[in-house]
Amino acid sequence: MLDINQLRNDFPILHHTLYKRPVVYLDNAATTQKPKVVIDTTSEYYAKYNSNIHRGVHFLSEKMTEAYESARQTVKQFINATYNHEIIFTSGTTESVNLLAFSFGEAFIREGDEIVVSEMEHHSNIVPWQMLCQRKDAKLKVLPITYTGELNLTALPTIINERTKLIAITHVSNSMGTINPIKEIIDFAHQRNIPVFIDGAQGIQHQIVNVQELDCDFYAFSGHKIYGPTGIGVLYGKEKWLEQIPPYKGGGDMIKTVTFEKTIYNELPFKFEAGTTNFIGAVGLAAALKYLNEKGRKEILLYETELYQYALQKIQTIEGIRIIGTSDNKTSIISFLLDNIHPFDTGMMLDKMDIAVRTGNHCTQPLMKFFGIDGTVRASLAFYNTYEEIDYLVDSLKKVKDLFS
Repeated sequence: MLDINQLRNDFPILHHTLYKRPVVYLDNAATTQKPKVVIDTTSEYYAKYNSNIHRGVHFLSEKMTEAYESARQTVKQFINATYNHEIIFTSGTTESVNLLAFSFGEAFIREGDEIVVSEMEHHSNIVPWQMLCQRKDAKLKVLPITYTGELNLTALPTIINERTKLIAITHVSNSMGTINPIKEIIDFAHQRNIPVFIDGAQGIQHQIVNVQELDCDFYAFSGHKIYGPTGIGVLYGKEKWLEQIPPYKGGGDMIKTVTFEKTIYNELPFKFEAGTTNFIGAVGLAAALKYLNEKGRKEILLYETELYQYALQKIQTIEGIRIIGTSDNKTSIISFLLDNIHPFDTGMMLDKMDIAVRTGNHCTQPLMKFFGIDGTVRASLAFYNTYEEIDYLVDSLKKVKDLFS
């Protein structure tokens, strides 16, 4: 069992008083807080070893390069990739999707081809594919969802055809917390020789991800959503695909030779890491992943599951609550509306009670349109949240309801 009170001591911000009390931070789907080891690690490398990687022969550059490539190894082990060079460092999930949409699109998408996304996708897993389709005169097709907030997999065989070149699906819905059956989708797609990209921005911190077991072709996530620094992310890709697709950006370190007549690109993974990368961010991300391993990922998952079930049960006792996304297979996210109170008003009132939640459409406007709403209040949990915080949230929501009534 996790000692949650002890773990909370690892996160300095949780003890910071806002108005009257320490923050009850329930906006973890937007960004997670950072343990002291991540803060200290990034500070140490800026203070002692900061130097550009891969290019210098002096001590600082070699030390930083070693730490950067060690971070790649840590990520590889965390998601059980086959090779280190299947790990591409990016600025986050959004850049990872844009990288893939450009590079995969240049290599494999032609006029009339089709790409499949779902109705619950984050804008970052919609817009880059739309841009690709506009550029290539291809077509974007949408897998619908049900009113419980689940993928309607019965529609998949009618959407997939010989023109389908890629399926891009979120692992966990950022608006509803629905855990999608991605293994089932991957197996279905691979029977038809269709590669699959998984947006893992909300999956990586709440699920144990094994890319070899999933057999996904691509998987992306952001460091800041898994207790790491901002501005760092990962695109995992199978070697066979990364070898075939062209680089997304040109510049230093992604080349072997450059002449005015021709450029020969570098080997993996450097082909996709042009310019000065966020090397200290990568080291900070590695510190976060090691921290999670040390605390026990299975124990964290179990606690988060129990805490979510408790929170859902308690929130449903509030009269006038409408939960958006009622699948039985969910994790750590509760999106809701409170009576006829606008989500922004609910969120602002909760803020004055030292509770941080997210309000709005959560970058999923097509999903909100499906439910016929403009947005929700979203409470998203992490393993440093407590049962007492859930009780305080519920009591505070009741006060908000009374104030507006």
